[in-house]
Amino acid sequence: MSISRLLEHWKSDPTVSENIVAWRTTPARQPRHAPIPAGVHPRLASALRQMGLVELYSHQAEAWERLQRGENVIVSTGTASGKTLCYNLAVIDNLLRNQEARALYLFPTKALSQDQASTLRLLLGSLNEDSSGQAGMSWGIYDGDTPTNTRKQIRNQASILLSNPDMLHTGILPHHTNWADFFSNLSFVILDEVHIYRGVFGSHVANVLRRLKRIAQHYGARPRFILTSATIGNAVDLAQRLVEEPFNLISEDGSARGAQHFLFYNPPIVNSELGLRSSVIQESIRLGSDLLAYDVQAIIFGRSRRTVELILAFLQQSMAGEPASQTSHEAESLVRGYRSGYLPGQRRSIERGLKTGAVRAVIATNALELGIDIGRMNAAVLAGYPGSIAATLQQAGRAGRNDEESVAVLIASSDPLDQYLARHPDYFFGRSPEKALLNPDNLLILLNHLRCAAFELPFHLKEGFGRVEAQDAQEILDVLTQGNQLHFSKDHYYWMADQYPAQAVSLRSASPQTVQLLLDQAGRQATIGTVDYLSAHWMVHPGAIYLHEATPYQVETLDLEEGIAHLCQSSYDYYTEAQQQTQITLAEKLYERLLQCEGAETPIGYGEIIVHSQVTGYKKMRWEPRELIETCPLDMPATELQTSACWITLGEELVERLRQQNAWKNDPNEYGSQWKALRLQARARDRYRCRICGMPESGREHDVHHISPFRNFSDPQLANRLDNLLTLCPACHRRAENAVRVRSGMGGMAYLIGHLAPLYLMCDARDIGVLSDPQSTLAEGQPVILIYDQVPAGIGLSNQVYEIYPELLSAARETILACACQDGCPSCVGPGGENGKGGKAETLAILDGIMGIKLP
Repeated sequence: MSISRLLEHWKSDPTVSENIVAWRTTPARQPRHAPIPAGVHPRLASALRQMGLVELYSHQAEAWERLQRGENVIVSTGTASGKTLCYNLAVIDNLLRNQEARALYLFPTKALSQDQASTLRLLLGSLNEDSSGQAGMSWGIYDGDTPTNTRKQIRNQASILLSNPDMLHTGILPHHTNWADFFSNLSFVILDEVHIYRGVFGSHVANVLRRLKRIAQHYGARPRFILTSATIGNAVDLAQRLVEEPFNLISEDGSARGAQHFLFYNPPIVNSELGLRSSVIQESIRLGSDLLAYDVQAIIFGRSRRTVELILAFLQQSMAGEPASQTSHEAESLVRGYRSGYLPGQRRSIERGLKTGAVRAVIATNALELGIDIGRMNAAVLAGYPGSIAATLQQAGRAGRNDEESVAVLIASSDPLDQYLARHPDYFFGRSPEKALLNPDNLLILLNHLRCAAFELPFHLKEGFGRVEAQDAQEILDVLTQGNQLHFSKDHYYWMADQYPAQAVSLRSASPQTVQLLLDQAGRQATIGTVDYLSAHWMVHPGAIYLHEATPYQVETLDLEEGIAHLCQSSYDYYTEAQQQTQITLAEKLYERLLQCEGAETPIGYGEIIVHSQVTGYKKMRWEPRELIETCPLDMPATELQTSACWITLGEELVERLRQQNAWKNDPNEYGSQWKALRLQARARDRYRCRICGMPESGREHDVHHISPFRNFSDPQLANRLDNLLTLCPACHRRAENAVRVRSGMGGMAYLIGHLAPLYLMCDARDIGVLSDPQSTLAEGQPVILIYDQVPAGIGLSNQVYEIYPELLSAARETILACACQDGCPSCVGPGGENGKGGKAETLAILDGIMGIKLP
């Protein structure tokens, strides 16, 4: 079996080939070599030759030359291109010449530290076996898994320290006095995979680096920085924002690469009227089964935990049945899952299985997107667009980590963004990767790190913090002083609070809190994973089905104050989807302009908002066929998020024109002067009980529902006939409304804009929130469509939308026109209810009005 035979099979099988909308092949690339520079220390050059490295790739040689000139560099080349040697060469050469020198290697995950340690072990092992009699160099991993009894030895002896930003933040910088010798001699700081440092995580890490540089300066050191990254659109800008130092880019990749096939696969339409396609999960299972049948080791990327667990469960089931001798246990060992929430021991076991070939397929979230060595993978399947071109290239690059032929398949989901790319593959192949955004001066993040920095070293009155000017820093320090966390004396701010600030600051989330998932089984409790505090509201609410390694668990209780959720193993044949209500209030409008398109003028604003959210219930959804079983109410606590937002306002003139075209569905229903009496009559007829579940009224009046939607009638008297009215409790009313939901043009536009925006932002769709409000307080009661950052205080996503809104509108209009559905579907404006309307024409009318395209 081989990958070439599999590709021939896909070409000849019409049920596969007809769904392949683009097939691009990048020819094999010959390496560009350079000799090992004459300036490399003789012992290091000898060790490289012993390992079989008689020459360097061209980009490795360029990195050496620039570092010898004293520059900071960022190396942005392809996956498995030898970026590790770019920094190991310079660092080890320096250590050979100065035994007192020290280097700090920072990786975004513990797994990467462990992985890179094996490479370092080989290289330093060759050096330490040198017969010259010189002392060998030592290295050590210092993270949360490092045994306590070895930490002092590592602090005192390691020439190279491998760690991660989290450990630097909580375990090293606050205790810098124990590391005085290390910081005094710190020569190099390495940051690997820096494209990961964006958004909240990147904003935190930039502040950790400010603290690191401040402490190094305190001990008299000024280290140089070497950064590595996957291909992104602003590598130098990202490096300079993270480190606040000048950087030089090395991006010409001199490594060898086998032929690479990249396929865009659009699942077949299964319902042409509704525009519904076969699900991305079904098609991922199908192609994954082919890869297993042809013995091609593969990685399948899912966009969510649920997707990973679903594909895992179905592939293991299919493996267990074919061949017939395959047992369920063997299938589970051949096909594994990998995502956040798995415990460290599980992850290491899966990584070893991939390297040895014992694991033939792994279904993973982007937790395996980074450069962990997972063996000679030859295929990557992306179950849905990952959200950015940069992430797509990184995930696709996990296949072909050698000079052999490889294939990557992007399976489009029904998401409008996926469908836009499936219809415009040239847009993907011709567009440069997105820019990574971060905001180190986000007030909440900056405040937390100023606390940490003040704990580590007193602040001088005239001292800045990175690019934060001294005057701005002083304002925040004064606030902390008023809160009795700092004490000001003799031009210095001193830490005086009892608590240890770094422990309360999580780098991975705007919220430091997490919820522990405890499995209750046979009278014993075991931790099976964790989720962050905000996600817990919708992921592990009471009654939720939580999937872990393809096994369903039901949440029995959730204690948010204690940070604990109790789970039990479940045999239910359904999953759950949380339902959430959101309200927006304006904190401050920062600026506004008129969006001008072909003579039409539409106000677009930007400012600070407060998002009030509450999970009010959840739906039980059957797996196969996918259908609603029931809707269950919940009484969860509300959450508040203060963030930044961009909104577009639909003016009175545009709304009036839409009304005249019968394209405006957002006016409140006018039920008539007799409605109060009719409601009472209907409730009395139904004996004040819900006509579906029989629940009697208690504490509040039941709702009265129109069986055929009120908007379907031109005469209110016909709509309000008693035989068209039904008494329903709130929960049953929500279910009924969903079934006959009429998608308004505003709702359709919000749906579409929210799904297309990640194409222009280097973010996941979950990083932004979208809302339409026909009577918004943001615009004095006028209709608005709003996009906001799902991050406290924002990181700049909505600000970028403010700048590119015309481009977004054009893409949205083109997506609607290209979609073959009749009245709205998941691939354009979103579906209506089961018996409702999708609002495709209404959404197009709004876009035409904003863009100055004459309405018919």
